[in-house]
Amino acid sequence: MKGSNKATVLTLAEKCKNILVSNWQGYLNTIKTDAQGSKENIYTSKVKYIIRKGNPLIWVPEHELHNVNTIIDERGSFSVASPYPGPLGKLLKSMNKFPVRVALTGDVVPVKDKKAESAANYLKEMMLSEEKALKEFNYTVSGVLSSSNHFSTTRSENLKELIDGGENYVIYKFNLSSCMFVDGNGGTHEVDFEDMEKCKAGLLAPYSAKLIDGINQSEARRRGLILFCFIYLNVNARDAYMLSLDRKGFDVLGKVRNKVTGDEIDEYQWKQFRITFKEEAWDIESFCQQLVEMEEDAIKKVSSYSGLG
Repeated sequence: MKGSNKATVLTLAEKCKNILVSNWQGYLNTIKTDAQGSKENIYTSKVKYIIRKGNPLIWVPEHELHNVNTIIDERGSFSVASPYPGPLGKLLKSMNKFPVRVALTGDVVPVKDKKAESAANYLKEMMLSEEKALKEFNYTVSGVLSSSNHFSTTRSENLKELIDGGENYVIYKFNLSSCMFVDGNGGTHEVDFEDMEKCKAGLLAPYSAKLIDGINQSEARRRGLILFCFIYLNVNARDAYMLSLDRKGFDVLGKVRNKVTGDEIDEYQWKQFRITFKEEAWDIESFCQQLVEMEEDAIKKVSSYSGLG
């Protein structure tokens, strides 16, 4: 297990695709239009969506101003952040650190009649498939997910309101024209459009929020992250949280001591570290299996270091 390099991290396009599939809500921006037809300002609201054939399908409530704006001008932008559930969100806020996100520009085009019906049916099928998968995961996966908040981290649970009939929606397809990856410090990185069209999200992506929350809500699993920092990175961490994950490994926020000299008081700060897998984890079961094996390996090594093994 080593720190990050080109061989152990995803491309920007893969990161963007994973973020889009891992979340279910984002911020839609359209150009606000007044009665005289002049274009002023931007109207923004949080909306729910799914990804189909590489493009966002967005459900906009009928009362939203977007439905008027897009009649006059279809241009819009859409921003989606990597999920940051539970304690991770509070930690990032305390650090003044942003979750990484995707910023898209393109046209917001209404989906009508049979295509809208097809989109709604696709949503229902996706939700049923995800709920079925969650019930059928093996013991190892269930053990990792058991500490997670089901209602705040499960995509199907958060999309239920779209089909419950409590509100009427207009469905839009967001046709991409450009994509930017925004890192945790607010830096922007343009993503090649052809790369975005070619690459696909990993099978882990739909469950990443639940996996991250399950790990971060478990004291035992967080102790495991601390051991990973020590065993695999030679870093002494006082505390640790999982920040993100993908098929090649995961990013950890570790609370480590600053280097001090003389009479300075020891201080701790959160730093990001990358831990990579020996083999790529192509689905949730292989991810959880490797995580558990790494925990067992780390415990054995720590025991042998302390003379207890």
